[in-house]
Amino acid sequence: MNDAAEIKNLLAAISLQNDEVAYKTLFIKLHKPLCNFAYGIVKSNEDAQEVVSDVFIEIWERRHQFNDLQAPLAYIYTAIKNKCLNSLKKQKRQRELNAEWLIPQNSVYFNPENLMMTEEIIQQIRLTIQNLPTRCKLIFKLIKEDGLKYKEVADLLNLSVKTVEAQMAIAMRRLAKCMPMNILSNKGTAIKK
Repeated sequence: MNDAAEIKNLLAAISLQNDEVAYKTLFIKLHKPLCNFAYGIVKSNEDAQEVVSDVFIEIWERRHQFNDLQAPLAYIYTAIKNKCLNSLKKQKRQRELNAEWLIPQNSVYFNPENLMMTEEIIQQIRLTIQNLPTRCKLIFKLIKEDGLKYKEVADLLNLSVKTVEAQMAIAMRRLAKCMPMNILSNKGTAIKK
């Protein structure tokens, strides 16, 4: 039996019979080549393994949808590729967000004392975000960290756009309260709407 037929049979057993042995066999068979493929995109063993694990979790959670796949291996590789690209986008957004808080050392504004204060401010912002009400925090993270638009978040959470806007306003007010006045008055405000 060739690999494609074996993978299709394993997925059928997983899908139709909730066969955990078939799931483990599929995982063992594909884990290393999928990790190698993912590593080629994300350039990190840890991130590659996380992507592969996430895809396998989705395979199990959505197992009943995989019985009729004509090209299961292509589907799995495409899922890995898409997860890798999403991971890279998220990392890029996080780097950009972190870069907003950094002051270049060759800047005329560079001052080690200010850097220490900046780290304290970042910690305060993280704590403020962590302490937002659950729905407010989720909406804030979807918009600011994952880069979704207000309408996309509203559709995703079955809310109105006005509700999303109101929750973001709450989050931004709470963040503004934890910011020193000199940061909010600077031209390059730390919080961008």
